[in-house]
Amino acid sequence: MSTSTEKPRTALGSPQNPSIPEALLERLKDDLANRRIASGIACLQEHAYLFASLGPDLENAGRLTGYAAQWVDLGFDSPALIEDLLSKFPRSRQAQLPLREYSHLRMAQGMLAMAEEEPDAAIQHLNFVLTLAEDLQDQEMLAIANFWKGRCLRKKAEYGEALTHTLKGQSLALALGHPKMAAVMSVLESWLLFQKGRSTEARRILQQAETALQDTDDYVTLGNIHSSYGRIARREGRFDQAIEHFARAIAEYRRRDSQHRNLARSLANIALVKRNIALALREKIDAEAERRRGAATRGPKKGNARILQMRERLAQLRQEAFAHLDEAAHIYPHYPNHHGLGSVHLNYGYLHLDNGDFDRADVEASTAFEIAEQKTDYILMARAQLLRCMIANAKLEEEVAEGADSGSHARNALNYVKEAIELARRTQHRRLLASAFLWQGLSQSNAFFDDFEAARQSYEQATAILKREEPGSLWTDLQALKARLFRTGTVSPTLRAWTQGLVGTKTFQQLTEEFEDLIIPKVWEREGRKVSRVATRLSISPKKVRRILGRAVRRKDLG
Repeated sequence: MSTSTEKPRTALGSPQNPSIPEALLERLKDDLANRRIASGIACLQEHAYLFASLGPDLENAGRLTGYAAQWVDLGFDSPALIEDLLSKFPRSRQAQLPLREYSHLRMAQGMLAMAEEEPDAAIQHLNFVLTLAEDLQDQEMLAIANFWKGRCLRKKAEYGEALTHTLKGQSLALALGHPKMAAVMSVLESWLLFQKGRSTEARRILQQAETALQDTDDYVTLGNIHSSYGRIARREGRFDQAIEHFARAIAEYRRRDSQHRNLARSLANIALVKRNIALALREKIDAEAERRRGAATRGPKKGNARILQMRERLAQLRQEAFAHLDEAAHIYPHYPNHHGLGSVHLNYGYLHLDNGDFDRADVEASTAFEIAEQKTDYILMARAQLLRCMIANAKLEEEVAEGADSGSHARNALNYVKEAIELARRTQHRRLLASAFLWQGLSQSNAFFDDFEAARQSYEQATAILKREEPGSLWTDLQALKARLFRTGTVSPTLRAWTQGLVGTKTFQQLTEEFEDLIIPKVWEREGRKVSRVATRLSISPKKVRRILGRAVRRKDLG
């Protein structure tokens, strides 16, 4: 795509004269700054013969490797090319290179680490580049290195520091007179503000970036902008608009590459939105069925037709969601993207959970956790454990037996969510941590534990995190836990009667035994079924604990 900033092109060497003229490097740098993507890729393809000649003895070879890495990051060729180019610079010779050349090699190494999902290794390279570029007064390299470091920190969910480096890169780009480069960086700024709950500001920044880039062929960034619009809309519950934006993002990515990794990400996102719509539709179906049961005098035919129509739409949404995930799963093997592939498995798990297929949901959650563990991806690991918690709670509600231990699902749910909380705490992903606390509360207040005091504490922790922020997609879980905590009749009928002095003809000894039978088993479950821990907690003998547990079991069996 031609733009008003495009410069006249000149001949830049030939295969018979494998040199790397300054004009070639300036052209690549200028196309990058002005987001002339097709032009830059065509230039690299035209001069691809130079890659075979690269090495420490060829002037400008380090700089070309660094620029090639920046273009690979934008979609040219693949990270394997950069790995091959770097191999042409033996470590023993790198120290002999001019500092400017060496700094570009470190930039390339940083980009390769980013592509391999190794943010810590990438940051080490980028920190070195930032120091060196400062000494060399290379403002353009400083801008890009800050931006890349911001991306790495975002991946580590260290949002505060990520925003600092992103804004610094953006400021440097503007000072250099590169508004389009700055617009690309502002997309990351918007995403970071969105994670901090500042959706209105994030949306405004995206609109400015879209305006700045709309006359370019930077389809990937334009796709990222619409993907961000979609995520904001999804969080706010505007599902129809979210689908429109994700569909637009998918179309933009396809214009660059029909197998682009960001395309797979948007396919997974649109599948998640359709799952959300399906859940809302299922609630409507259940409510309609309940209404009809309570109004039997009304004509059944109209109601039946309406429910049938909604069920067909529900099945269609689920089918479309699975199709989107299947396409994403087909794309990801082409890229070393563990987080993306793990997210696909998570979304498969959610869909199977919704359908009551707990075994397949368990398999997908386990697969997602294993993928995340390979890269120590705390966010994905926490989400996988959170899904396992949801599955275990669903099994408990459905009374799916697992051996002789009827409480295994309840204990598993609580163990999984506690792990999710610890993992989420290693990040700055506040909403993930809030979600984990909500599910801890839902697990503590389930039919097995019935521990409303602990659940209330979890609720308060979640709402404290979400203070001054719209709950958005967490609204359903928030309301579910709130309804449990503040519903009437949460106190045991026996205890309620006693507080009113209603003891019937029972003696004090009988009342004491009933109280023991009511309390001791609950404490025993909470203390991990350890008699010694119950005895210590309540300052009674282990022998008495065992006697009360045995008596409580006998009464339950007889009752």
